[in-house]
This record gives sequence, structure tokens and C-alpha cells, in this order.
Amino acid sequence: MARIPASTARELLAASFSGMVFGFLEDGGQEFEQSCSSSNGSSQETEAMFDMEDDQEDAGEEEKDKKFWENQNQILQATLCRTSSLETKIRSVTKDAVKESVEAVCGCGKESSGCRSCLMREVSGRLCNAGYNSAICKSKWRSSPDISSGEHTFLDVVDNSSSRKGDVRVIIELNFRAEFEMARANDEYNRLVKRLPEIFVGKVERLQNLIKILCSAAKKCMKEKKMYMGPWRKQKYMQAKWLGACKRTIATSTPPLSVGQSERLRLRPKASMLTVDLLGEMMPNMNCAAVAVV
Repeated sequence: MARIPASTARELLAASFSGMVFGFLEDGGQEFEQSCSSSNGSSQETEAMFDMEDDQEDAGEEEKDKKFWENQNQILQATLCRTSSLETKIRSVTKDAVKESVEAVCGCGKESSGCRSCLMREVSGRLCNAGYNSAICKSKWRSSPDISSGEHTFLDVVDNSSSRKGDVRVIIELNFRAEFEMARANDEYNRLVKRLPEIFVGKVERLQNLIKILCSAAKKCMKEKKMYMGPWRKQKYMQAKWLGACKRTIATSTPPLSVGQSERLRLRPKASMLTVDLLGEMMPNMNCAAVAVV
């Protein structure tokens, strides 16, 4: 057998190895292209799936929000519709007193409707005259990690006519709706607030339920609008207004002033430097102290 020269053997080996490498690259390139195309297709499918899930989540959140507001409306309506005979009687006296005080002039010289303290005193006095244990209540609370400090004034009636029920407390707020109004609220929250009465007359339990409903709705509203909810909007703060410790003061009703009395209570006009010469001519014997003007 003839021997192959070493140089020729090396050339044959190099050519064989080169063919193997190029063949491998060609096969691998095809496989790589196929894998890339398949991976691109799968990524598009994955993105489409994520988009569908996002749409489903958004639709689910919208449905949850819709059900929440519908539920709050139903609960609020049911809470406002329920009332007792005691609440109805006190509400009637309160509304009559407010209506008759619109054009009356109170002791401070203002119209009763524009003076909250005089209006509360008048309403509480009318309730006392009607036989109810009514008083002006002033609550005051200190700040805590949950709420800030504050104070509030309102009316109440404590009824003890039933020995079985004991003392029943009825809260009276003459400006109830405004206590829950928010400047930047959404339409759903505003619709809830519009359902509230301007003058609230109700038992403690009913007021607790209303506070819970409105404060929960306010929290949801601020979350949807991605806004900060002030501590004065929180449930604990609103409860402290009417349901915390308070000082009761029995009102003494002040009779309205007549037109003549109102005229006499008007302040006398003050004399200015421009009237000094005129006063001197009218009253020449009046002694005036000289004042040096620096």
C-alpha cells in the first residue's frame, strides 16, 4: 500500500473539517431562524393574551365600581326611609321653627337664618316649649394619629318617655348635607350627597349608618380620582362630631327684636377729624383738649 505524504494528509484533514463546520453552521442557521420565527409568534400571542387579560380586568373593575355605587344608593335610600314616630314629631317641630325663623331678627342683630348660633338657640327653645328635653351640644376632641382635632355644635333631644327603651337620643343637624359635600367629587358621590336631607333628625343608630355609608363612598371616590383624602373626611372624624363626648346646654330662647328696637341698637356714627370744626361752631362752649399731632 502506497504511503500518503504528510502534507497531503494534512490538506485532506483540513478540507474534511471545514466541510463539517460549514455543514453544521448551515443546518444550525436554519434551525435558529425557525426557532426565532416561532419565538416571535409566541411572543405576539403572549402579548395578545396579556392585552385580553388587561381588558378583562378593566371591565371587571368597572363592573365592581358600578355595583358598589348601586349598592351604596340602595342602602342610603333604605336608611333614610326608615323613621320612627318620635323622629317624625321632632322633625316637624324643627322644620316649623326653621321656617318661621327665616325672616326674624335675632338678638345679635342679624337674621336668624344667617346666624347659626341664634338659629340653633331658637330651634332648641321651640323644642323645649313643645315638651322635649332639647339642648345645644358642643363636641370637642383632640388630635390623634387617626384624626385631627376639632369641634362641632349641633342639637339633640333626649327622650325618656319609654321605660322599656330607656333614654333615646335624637340628633338634630341643621346643615347636614353640607357636612358631606366635596369640591372635586365624582358624579356618583354627588348623587349620594344630593339624597341627604338639609336638616337631619334621627336616632344615633341611623346617624351611625349614614356616616358609614357616606365615608365609605368618599374613600372610594378619592381612590378612583387618585386624590388624597383629608383626615376631616374620615369616618372617625365624622363620628367625633356628633357621637363623641359633648357638653349639653339648655337653650334660652331670645324673642325677636321689633323694628324700633333694631333702630335703637344701631351704632352711633363716629366723629372724624373733618367734623371738629362743625362741632365747634354748633357748641362753642364745649371744652376740647388740645392734642399735638406728630
